[in-house]
This record gives sequence, structure tokens and C-alpha cells, in this order.
Amino acid sequence: MTEPQTVIIKTASGLQVVGNQWRGGDPTVAPVVLAHGGGQTRHAWGSTARALAAMGHRVLTIDLRGHGDSDWAPDGDYSVERFVDDAESVLDWIGRPVVWVGASLGGMTGLILSTRRVDDVAALILVDITPRPRPDGVERILAFMSGDVERGFASLEEAADAVAAYQPHRPRPDDLSGLAKNLRRGDDGRWRWHWDPAFLDIRRGTDMADIPGFNPAEKAARELTLPTLLVRGRLSDLVTEAEAREFLAMVPHAEYLDVVGAGHMVAGDRNDVFTHAVTRFVAKLDG
Repeated sequence: MTEPQTVIIKTASGLQVVGNQWRGGDPTVAPVVLAHGGGQTRHAWGSTARALAAMGHRVLTIDLRGHGDSDWAPDGDYSVERFVDDAESVLDWIGRPVVWVGASLGGMTGLILSTRRVDDVAALILVDITPRPRPDGVERILAFMSGDVERGFASLEEAADAVAAYQPHRPRPDDLSGLAKNLRRGDDGRWRWHWDPAFLDIRRGTDMADIPGFNPAEKAARELTLPTLLVRGRLSDLVTEAEAREFLAMVPHAEYLDVVGAGHMVAGDRNDVFTHAVTRFVAKLDG
């Protein structure tokens, strides 16, 4: 299979979103967009994008604003609404209804997007995210992201040690080339995560989504009619079985997969199981 093409999408706000695109070979099936979680990049999807492209789909993996090679927001606005605005520009650029696959922040973005642009999202796959994830799980993620965000790491090995301590269920990789794609090396020689530290600011304050009775993601979930799949990591402390059941009560037609041996980073923890679930779900849509 050919290597993906790097593409640049200019959003309505003027920011540039960078993506990798596989052309696929079947114009009759829906394009697939894969949007990573907070603190990750478009390289988080392992072999999933290639598997979808091998099925004939046009596939686009994107760096969300403030992440990877996409522009940082000069005003520091990393609210969910701005991510959804950028996602609308991605839909306009593609020009056809898409299957949106979103992990965590990318999933929350896709959930709200799917009811804002009902004719342009054909199906939704949410990866370890629901409208009301567990607050203690969110805080654990934010604590990890905050640690060493400014100081960085002296080496990739030091960064790998930090990830291993945060995710003890996942074997520490011998090959650190994948990890390197989520880091950038500064002029001082230290490695730092490949996202804007300002991304954390709004997450540590009170967001409208946290106010009871005003949660746009919950409202969107209750309005969902399109094919939907929720994939949860069984070891996740962000989406426990309780949060999954709450979501399924909001979206009774949704399919659900609980992945054994996976935490919040489902695609990275069990990429084989995750890829099989996604391709199987998408294949059913293809008819």
C-alpha cells in the first residue's frame, strides 16, 4: 500500500490542521476520519488507518488544533466548541458524509459534530469517551499531562519510563520510534510533548459541560440516530462500566465493545482487537 499524503486543511478560524490521507480505491464507500485524544497526535492510530484504506476507504487522520503539526491557537482557545468548529472545516474539505472515529477529546468532538452536521456524519465510533466521564479519571490524565510539560525529558528513554509508570498494564516498548512521533525536541535538546501547554488551562477550570443541566455532549447523545459504536477499555478509569451503561441508556441503538486488557488508550493497548472492531463495524455500513 502506498504511503499516506500529508495534507493541510485551513479552518474557518484561519488555523491550519495537518493530516495524513490515504486515498483508498472505492468511491462508493464513506471516507473515515480518525481524531485522536488530548495530548496525542495523528500517529496514535497504529495500523487502523491502513486497514481501513485497504478496505477501499479514503482515510484521514488529523492533528487537532494545538497538537502535532497543526497550528497552536494564538488566543489559547482549546474549548470543545473550537475543536468542533475545526471539525466542521474538515467535513467541508472532504465534501462527503464521513464515518467519524474519535478517541476521548476527538470522540467528544465527533459526538457534538454529529448532531450539528447531521447530513455530513454517516456513523460515529467513540473510543473510551462518553458525555460524562469519571472526574477522577479525568484528573489522573491531566496530572500525567501536567507533569514535565515544561521541563520535558532528557531522552526518549526517560519519556518512555514516565509513560510506563502511568500505564503499568502496557509493556514498555523496546522500539521508541512511535513514542518519538508524540514528542518534539527543543533547541535545548530536551524532549517535550507535541502539544500546546495552554491546552491544559481550560481543562482545569470550570467548563460549561461540567454544569448540571448544560452538557452539550449529553444533549447530542440523546439526539443521536446514526449508527454508533462505543469502544471502552476495560481497565479505563475514565469510562467505567457505569459510564458505558449510562451512555447506552441515552443511545439505545448503539453497539458496545468492552476491550479486555486495554485502558483509556484502547487503540494503543490492544490495536489488533480495536482495528478488528472498527473494520467490522465499518464493513457493515458498506453493505
